[in-house]
Amino acid sequence: MATQAKPDLTSVAPVHGARHVAIIMDGNGRWAKKRLLPRVAGHRAGVEAVRRVARAAQELGLECLTLYAFSSENWKRPASEVADLMGLLRHFIQSDIDEFHANGVRLRVIGNYRALDPSLVDLIEGAMARTAGNSGPIIAIALNYGAQDEMVQAVQVLAARAAAGEIAAEAIDAADIDDALYTSGLPPLDLLVRTSGEQRLSNFMLWQAAYAELYFTDTLWPDFGADALAQALDAFRMRDRRFGGL
Repeated sequence: MATQAKPDLTSVAPVHGARHVAIIMDGNGRWAKKRLLPRVAGHRAGVEAVRRVARAAQELGLECLTLYAFSSENWKRPASEVADLMGLLRHFIQSDIDEFHANGVRLRVIGNYRALDPSLVDLIEGAMARTAGNSGPIIAIALNYGAQDEMVQAVQVLAARAAAGEIAAEAIDAADIDDALYTSGLPPLDLLVRTSGEQRLSNFMLWQAAYAELYFTDTLWPDFGADALAQALDAFRMRDRRFGGL
């Protein structure tokens, strides 16, 4: 990211019309396999892609970029790979938070991240607290995230409030559910991108994607960058979004 001052983008949609883009970052393992490298090499290259795309998102005027970093199902992977991913996450936060803060970026982590190692939780919460007062774009990292789990916990929160008499069960509406999700406070999702050629949502932002545009690309995540993000936004600009109307 450049260090010069950036305008506040929170209320002005850029020319492509998107405020919030989410990306399912897929293909690290295949990228490494094609090069006869261990999977961790693909994950390291994927972190470099995160840096490129985070910078590009700011330059392209996005208000929020959400990245699917680790799903609640990824615990099924070998313990060594999970450890590598957590180590890369730790290093990313430690090495990049200064740049994020200097450029006014706000870091959010969504998902059940508090179930992680306590030292990593402290690092995450410290980084979020440090950038919370910034007025620039949001980089949201989905960590230990699953959309079905997210909706279950939202229902539990609302059910508890109804049982306590704080709200009437029959009065609960979509806005109440929005407020109870991990993504509360983020702008509505406009575009959901998945790399590597797969065409499924993989339990990611199922509620939020109700009227988002979907964009699938064969590009493996470590090869994704500013040009690829610009192409996705250009495709989004050409879509006719009717939201159920004519």
